[in-house]
Amino acid sequence: MPFVLVAALVVVAAAALARRSYRVINVTGRSMLPTFRPGDRVLVRCRPGRTPARGSVVVFRAPPDLDVPWYVKRVAAVPGDPVPPEMRAAVPDDVVRSGCVLVLGDNPHSVDSRLIGYVRCGSVLGTVVRRLA
Repeated sequence: MPFVLVAALVVVAAAALARRSYRVINVTGRSMLPTFRPGDRVLVRCRPGRTPARGSVVVFRAPPDLDVPWYVKRVAAVPGDPVPPEMRAAVPDDVVRSGCVLVLGDNPHSVDSRLIGYVRCGSVLGTVVRRLA
């Protein structure tokens, strides 16, 4: 095979892999102010089903009764952590269940685990790597 054809195949394969590994998501709403503003675009490293680290910002599938496809929130607690007091009304357990996380928006008026409870790790698309210009 000529070198040009091999190089083209490598580029196509790398692009396909990057497309599966990373996505660009548009931030909607004010729940992550001041970290992210409505209209910001963020690069997300896709790692579906994995438990994200406490403190990381994640993108996950929004509850079906809402009009947005994705939520962007910060992970407040991971499996085995104690349930934060402000979330006890929505989460009846003492510790975070296996396969779930609890999330908070950076804005105190955010719709997050204080209202929606657990977020299953299976619904987490991935972790925000950075804001895009």
